[in-house]
Amino acid sequence: MKILLASQAIAGHFNPMTGIGVRLKDEGHEVGWYTGGTLAGRLDELGIPHYPFERAVEHTGENLNELYPERARLKGPMAIRFDGERIFASNVTNFFEDIRDVHQRFPFDAVVMDNTMFIQRLVAVVLGKPVVSFVPIGNMESDPLVPPMFFGFAPARTPADKVLHAGARLVSDQFVTKPARTSYARQLQGYGLNTRRGTPITDETYLWSHAIIQTGTASLDFPRRRVNPKVHYVGALLPHRPAAADSPVSAAPAAATHRHTVVVTQGTVDNRDPEKLIIPAIEALKDTDSLIIVATGGANTDELRRRYPQPNVVVEDYVDFARVFPATDVFVTNGGFGGVLLSLSHGVPLVAAGINEGKSDVNARVEYAGVGVNLKTETPSTAAIRSAVDTVLGDPAWRARAQAMQGQFEAEDSLGAAVDVIIATAGGGTPGLGIRDEGTPGVVG
Repeated sequence: MKILLASQAIAGHFNPMTGIGVRLKDEGHEVGWYTGGTLAGRLDELGIPHYPFERAVEHTGENLNELYPERARLKGPMAIRFDGERIFASNVTNFFEDIRDVHQRFPFDAVVMDNTMFIQRLVAVVLGKPVVSFVPIGNMESDPLVPPMFFGFAPARTPADKVLHAGARLVSDQFVTKPARTSYARQLQGYGLNTRRGTPITDETYLWSHAIIQTGTASLDFPRRRVNPKVHYVGALLPHRPAAADSPVSAAPAAATHRHTVVVTQGTVDNRDPEKLIIPAIEALKDTDSLIIVATGGANTDELRRRYPQPNVVVEDYVDFARVFPATDVFVTNGGFGGVLLSLSHGVPLVAAGINEGKSDVNARVEYAGVGVNLKTETPSTAAIRSAVDTVLGDPAWRARAQAMQGQFEAEDSLGAAVDVIIATAGGGTPGLGIRDEGTPGVVG
């Protein structure tokens, strides 16, 4: 079969799909990849033909604030409102027209698509091709039992919680996500398609995909009243690793000279200001008997090495987490979903501090599952980090719960499960489109 993978050029969206691309190729399928030009070299290494963005604006973790200087000043709901419209919804027509052109050169049988591209309906209806959505973040489908997105809420337990959540949904629908939904609806109108008023844009992935590959496990999601049969939880889909991959940091120093190992990262998108998380974490732990391994994502590495020459502080641009986590006791993170999944796949509990880019919802899931402490801020104090790390290290129940989730990850052949979904979908073996009525034609919200 001819399978087209399509993704944003953002590392957290592209990297988890690389294993799928290589597995499909190794199994004899023809694979192409539509994504930004900055990833051409990576695709060349994987041996996968690259179809670059032509009309679409290329967004990466490194260029967002350069493309949109005003974005750096936005926080909370305002930042989510901006990202939803400018980074995601605004590219819908561009993505689709690019992919329509790709189809002339590479007549694919199905598309495996990053869910945040929001062109599932156009590909499925206008091109008439099967669509498998790949969700590299937590399950975004709305449900009566699931809190509104982007607020970092846990499921409602009391009448007061329910009132709060209802108000937050109203704010989200009428303010936070409305510009993105309006932009999306207008672009679909250009193809003669109408959307149902009040349907969240994030539900479009789930309505119009033939199948959904959902990273993570159901145990890391919130309880749901409705079970969508098209959603397949496949565990931790990790970036493809060459057979001889080397790590800049080994796990050996921890076992040899330190009582504990703590890994710290501020991610690869919001990592320009280390004062948010990295520096408070180092300050909290630099004079302890823990080895502190810091992954900067390529920002401020030399400066941090000069500032913290302590022998128990190791600062690297990038760390091979897969090699380091087996000897790690706590992972201090801003809540990137890929890192959270990798940590839990090794049974490592977390201390999480992040709000933007949907991280508040990831960290709320970590807290709800009992596998980590959620600090509920982007700028935790040194004392808060030290206390949270001590809490996790001091109570074996945190690791026990993380290890129980590790067992769920280990029980799943993630790549095999994902590829099975793709092949079945491309061959017509999965449920058809739409699990809910789209409503009266001509109604746009």
